[in-house]
Amino acid sequence: MRFPGFLKLLLLSTALFLGACAAPGDVDDETYGLSAAEIYQEARRQLKNNELSGAIDYYEKLESRFPYGTYAERARLEVAYAYYKSGQTESAIIAADRFIKLYPNHPNVDYAYYLRGLASFDSSVSFMDRLFDQEPSERDPKSIRRAFRYFSELVQRFPKSRYVPDAIKRMKELRENLARYELHVANYYAERSAYLAAANRAKYIIENYQGSRAIPEALAIMVTAYRKMGMPQLADDALRVLELNYPKHELTLKLRQTSAKPTDKKK
Repeated sequence: MRFPGFLKLLLLSTALFLGACAAPGDVDDETYGLSAAEIYQEARRQLKNNELSGAIDYYEKLESRFPYGTYAERARLEVAYAYYKSGQTESAIIAADRFIKLYPNHPNVDYAYYLRGLASFDSSVSFMDRLFDQEPSERDPKSIRRAFRYFSELVQRFPKSRYVPDAIKRMKELRENLARYELHVANYYAERSAYLAAANRAKYIIENYQGSRAIPEALAIMVTAYRKMGMPQLADDALRVLELNYPKHELTLKLRQTSAKPTDKKK
């Protein structure tokens, strides 16, 4: 007859024990007892004061505790910016991409596209800074191509967005960097006497990056590579294009002199 009373006591003791275990964690959490609005305001305050680590923590807790509603929606976009500002480019890209998927019709979704491009752009700049420290075979310009693709999506989907002019400007820089990378690879091959590979890489630059500053040097590589391979006709064709388009370029003048025959000099 006493068993039910003992069972109640056991259940009560268990509940008190579990409550005691959980309480300290909740109380120690600075967001304990705060509303979604209060957590959001504190995250915004820290972000404004450049307290990025704290801001990210508040945004993440807001999203975890209050996953629905306006504040969670704002937090998902603003945490992407906080990640970007703190140099966590991959986390910023992931956060921006998730916002795009969750809110494809959001009035500020164009900013998410732009922010995703900016984060990837920073990664591409880091890639170019390290380009000449390692062999091309150890490098892959995927960050440059990814940044170009992200900005391109922004321009195509939101042509009237206020972020488009800057995106286009950065796309031009990214395209130039891709051409520069290909030029680096072509020179790498030429320096190792892999002349056919050097000529083909230079030809790829000319065919795919018209207007780039890399074009004159690409043509010069073709001239030199074809001469080394004993293909004077192809070398002369490349030199003719170089002379026609860049008559005063230093490489044009240099290659023109080296192409002169001894008999020509006597005349």
